[in-house]
Amino acid sequence: MRATVFGASGFIGRYVVRRLAADGVQVVAAVRHPDAALFLKPMGNVGQVTPVRAPVTDEAAVAAAVAGSDVVVNLVGILYEHGRQSFDAVHRGGAERIARLAKAAGVRRFVHVSAIGADPASPSDYGRTKGQAEEAVRAAFPEATILRPSIVFGPEDDFFNRFAAMAKLLPALPLIGGGQTKFQPVYVGDVAEAVAHALADPATAGRTYELGGPTVYSFADLMRLMLRQIGRRRCLVPVPFGLARAKAWFLEKLPVPPLTRDQVRMLERDNVVGDGPGLEELGVQPTSAEVVLPTYLDRYRKGNLFPQRNYR
Repeated sequence: MRATVFGASGFIGRYVVRRLAADGVQVVAAVRHPDAALFLKPMGNVGQVTPVRAPVTDEAAVAAAVAGSDVVVNLVGILYEHGRQSFDAVHRGGAERIARLAKAAGVRRFVHVSAIGADPASPSDYGRTKGQAEEAVRAAFPEATILRPSIVFGPEDDFFNRFAAMAKLLPALPLIGGGQTKFQPVYVGDVAEAVAHALADPATAGRTYELGGPTVYSFADLMRLMLRQIGRRRCLVPVPFGLARAKAWFLEKLPVPPLTRDQVRMLERDNVVGDGPGLEELGVQPTSAEVVLPTYLDRYRKGNLFPQRNYR
C-alpha cells in the first residue's frame, strides 16, 4: 500500500510515518521542506519513506503528491499566523485542496486530523478555520474519517516541554483564566495508532472521532503534574483572560509568539471529548500522561546531565 502523509515532518506526522512504515506501507512524506524531513527516511527500509515538496497551498504539488496513493492523511495545522501562512489558507484551503485532489486521484481512504473545538462558529480563528476545514473535507471526500484530538503530548510536544523550560528559568508560571480550563491530553503514539486503525477499517468511513486520554485535568492540574515530574516548585499565578489578551497583543508581534489573543480565546473553552466515538472505538487503549511524561521531562530536572538530548 502507498500512503501520502501531509505534515509528515511535524510532531504527530513523524509518529504516523513510523507507524505506517512498520506495517510495510510505502510512505510519501509530503512536506514544505524535504531537506528538513530527511530524518524520516530511517523510519522505514531503504526507499520506503520518501520526502517530497508539497505545500498545501500549491495545487500542482499536492496533485503530484497524492497521485498513485491508496490512502492519504492530512495532519497540517498551525497555531499562529505568519506571513502567507494564514489559518484560512492552511486549515480550510489546504484541507479542501488535499481532499478534492485525493478524490480526483482515486484515493481509497482519507483521514483528516482536526482538533477538539473545531467549529465554523468558534470565536477563535483557529477553531473556526478548523471547523470550516472539516466541512470542506466532507464536501470533497464524503467518506473521509475525521479525528479530533485534545492536546497531544509526547517527547517533541510544544505543551509540556514549553512550560517545563519556563519552569527552569522563572520563579512563577501563569494560569490563564485562573487555570480552570479543562483538557484531556492524548499521547501522540495513540493518535498515530488511531490514524492507522482508521485507514485500515472501512467502517470508520464518513465518521468523526474525538481523541482524548484517560483523564480530564484542569490547566492548573497539568502545571502541577509537570512540576512534580521535573522536581521543581514554582508559584502558579492566576492571570484573568482580559489581562492575558492584553499581554498577548504584544507577544504575538514576536517572530515565534509564546501566546496570541486567538490562543487566549481558545483557552476560554474546555478541550475535552464529547459523547461520540473515540479511541476505544478505534481499538486503541488510551495511555496515561503519568506513564509517558517521566520518559522525556527528566531533562528539565535539576542536575540532569543530558539537557540537550535528541528525542527524534
